[in-house]
Amino acid sequence: MLNVSPGFDPKSTRQPVFNLPVSVSALVLLLAGIHVLRMFALGDDANVQVILRLAFIPIRITDPGTVQEFLPIGAERIWTFATYGLLHADWSHLIFNCLWLAAFGSPLAWRFGTVRFLVFATAGAAAGAAIHLLVHPASPAPLVGASAAISACMAAAARFVFASGGPVWRRADPAAYRQPAQPLGQVIGNRQVLTFLGIWFGINLLIGLTAGNGGFASGAIAWEAHIGGFLLGLFLFPVFDPVRPAAT
Repeated sequence: MLNVSPGFDPKSTRQPVFNLPVSVSALVLLLAGIHVLRMFALGDDANVQVILRLAFIPIRITDPGTVQEFLPIGAERIWTFATYGLLHADWSHLIFNCLWLAAFGSPLAWRFGTVRFLVFATAGAAAGAAIHLLVHPASPAPLVGASAAISACMAAAARFVFASGGPVWRRADPAAYRQPAQPLGQVIGNRQVLTFLGIWFGINLLIGLTAGNGGFASGAIAWEAHIGGFLLGLFLFPVFDPVRPAAT
């Protein structure tokens, strides 16, 4: 009997590798739409207000009294742990994140289903903000970008995409996305996984060294946020995973 996870239709002939899940497509469109709106439809003042209300700013959490004249301090102290992932510093930051979200969020969305995937991505963003806060508690620089959430997705996807019979080996077969996840020790020792992750961090480093951030602690260079999302994805993947582990 197949252990079918949410988001899969056993009768469907769609091939996940060529068709983005609806949740991933919608998220990419949302990120792009917000950036287009900020760049072309909003005036400078309105754009600043969007950043102040949605970006994660550590000092707003740790010392709100010193910035209450300049920053909204209410529920923003809570929701910005997630909403900062909706904003991007520039076009290269947006395009880079959307491409990696499509590539590595998709296998996770096929496996998890829409609701579980979106909750997981939000948790990854929050973990990234939390680690950034620990390292830079007094920073006034806005943190923006979906990179922490994407790092969580990449770490989680690494738990099953390289497994025997997984999506890397059977790309056109939806059942490949339901293969039991690899044990954590096996993942860490997998050369393909290490190469895959090395490319991700290497590209991020290149972008961080060559692109200006316009005053943002953007997801392209905020390594603490990346690490927070990555660790959540790697270690909490089993909490979200709807596929039962392989019998031993």
